[in-house]
Amino acid sequence: MLRGVNVGGSKIIKMDRLRALFAALGFAGAHTYLQSGNVLFTAPAEGPAQEAAIRARLRADLGFDVDVAVRSARQLTVAVKRNPLPQPGRDPRHLHATFLIGARRPSLRGIDLPLQPGEEAVLVGDIVYMYCPNGYGETKIHTQFLRRALGVPATTRNWVTVTALEALANGRGAGP
Repeated sequence: MLRGVNVGGSKIIKMDRLRALFAALGFAGAHTYLQSGNVLFTAPAEGPAQEAAIRARLRADLGFDVDVAVRSARQLTVAVKRNPLPQPGRDPRHLHATFLIGARRPSLRGIDLPLQPGEEAVLVGDIVYMYCPNGYGETKIHTQFLRRALGVPATTRNWVTVTALEALANGRGAGP
């Protein structure tokens, strides 16, 4: 997951170029989901080295400095299962997940979250799960706030995208 790609008219990357960049890094079967920096691929190993390699290649080839969150199919499945916020009657379009990047595991303890009425934010592992009933565009607990408050890079996806990525990573569904 690449942060801030093809959002708001900045850091524009055509998907065929992005897939080619991943192939050049030696990642097999690279395909994209939507046009906002979601790339699924097969790699021989997991780890932070992948994030660093992708980030360096984006910088070298495109001049973009973007945060990169790599999660395995297994990690995405765990992320979906661990979300404490889905409830009957809750619209999944109001659920979001902010994936924290890096080895440091911060805490929300001591952070004054600017939650609006009805909003929730829970840190589980390296993901901040959020419920934003007024929409993500209206919340104050957005990616930039969490990056500053927690002191780590991060990228956010809406829950529909997270569950779609998990299904695609595990061979279920074709995506758009």
